[in-house]
Amino acid sequence: MGCGSCGTGTPNGCKSNGGCSTGGCNRLNVHDWLRDLPIDDAATQCKVVEVSFKQGSRKEFFRNTSAQHFEKGDYVTVEGVNGFDLGEVSLTGELVRIQLKKRGTDEFSPEMKKILRPSNERDLETYHISKSREAAMLARSRAAARDLRLEMKLSEVELQADGKKGTFFYTADDRIDFRELIRTFAGEFKVKVEMRQIGIRQEAAKVGGIGSCGRELCCSTWLHDFKSVNTTAARYQNLSINQTKLSGQCGRLKCCLNFELDTYLDALQGFPDYADTLQTAMGQAFLIKKDIFKNLMWYTLPNNTKHFPLTIDRVIEIKKLNKQGIAVEELEAVEITGKNKEVEPEFVELVGQISLRSLEKNDRRRRDQQRNANQNDRRPMQGNGPQQRNDQRNDQRPDNRNNRPNNGPNNRPNNGPRPNNGPRPNNGPRPNNGPANPSAN
Repeated sequence: MGCGSCGTGTPNGCKSNGGCSTGGCNRLNVHDWLRDLPIDDAATQCKVVEVSFKQGSRKEFFRNTSAQHFEKGDYVTVEGVNGFDLGEVSLTGELVRIQLKKRGTDEFSPEMKKILRPSNERDLETYHISKSREAAMLARSRAAARDLRLEMKLSEVELQADGKKGTFFYTADDRIDFRELIRTFAGEFKVKVEMRQIGIRQEAAKVGGIGSCGRELCCSTWLHDFKSVNTTAARYQNLSINQTKLSGQCGRLKCCLNFELDTYLDALQGFPDYADTLQTAMGQAFLIKKDIFKNLMWYTLPNNTKHFPLTIDRVIEIKKLNKQGIAVEELEAVEITGKNKEVEPEFVELVGQISLRSLEKNDRRRRDQQRNANQNDRRPMQGNGPQQRNDQRNDQRPDNRNNRPNNGPNNRPNNGPRPNNGPRPNNGPRPNNGPANPSAN
């Protein structure tokens, strides 16, 4: 059988294809750290087994009357209401006795139900058929409650494995008369109806979700004892009373406000009592905040917006002087220094100084060319420009080149070859009349 909480049908973590011995897919799991310890006497071993239903949202104890040993993660068929139910073993051994003491349940109670047998294929098939009806039943039951105008909210429907009983979990502010609703459910679903009212926190635990811390809700994973939470816990921890930030998904104050409350209360034991006001020469100083981590108490003076942090010893000293009727001249506030800023390391070029002027010039030239091209594209065409007028004049001029006679190259007349009159006469060498410059001699 595959994992019920995984859409692929197989577990995401352990990859054991349904035989998960760690119970990682269930809620409110408990690690059995006594599992590997040897058993001295089998007769004194705890015969009670803790079984979880609906993926750990509900747990009950059942007696193991047979000699068969069950491991964590095994599916067992147990006694139900006029039938049988199917659950998963979540805890065995000595840790079950601790859980019994915690819940106030008697180990040898005769009213405790029994484990019938390990679940077989037929039981698992019937169980899956019953579970497949829950979503449709929940939608129909909500519509029926709306038709009857009942001020209630149905959060979950849980069917028994054999399909003979259905438990409807709901939340309501006031008492609800749902007798007519039960008759409607019994006649339409053909099951024995049980209406169980739960609180807002239990509803959030059943629905589940992710908290503001980024983790799964504590009530869905391990928290089962819901204690009352009030704004006093936030005041002790110096938290701003912001209902939006202090409320969880259930609409109530977050349960985690109580987790560190005891630590804060222990730390506040060292602060003096009745130190809300101090008498000074400048007026009465009022306490505005207690810094538990730095052991400081912050005060303000009238007509002054400055805050004065005082040590616990200084406050005790001032209170003693005030009891004697002495008003101190100065509060002697502690100087609060801010956090030292980290010095940022200087940038060091390991490869030397690289000149980027050539690259910058190329980038500048490319940007200029692109800008000029964009400007030319946006420039409108001039209809009466000189170039257009010349083009129009050339288009209107008649083309007579094809009508001219072809008289040879360069359009010159061809009169035939020139006459040949023979060689030129040779009259001998030219006479030498002396140098051209007479003053050379």
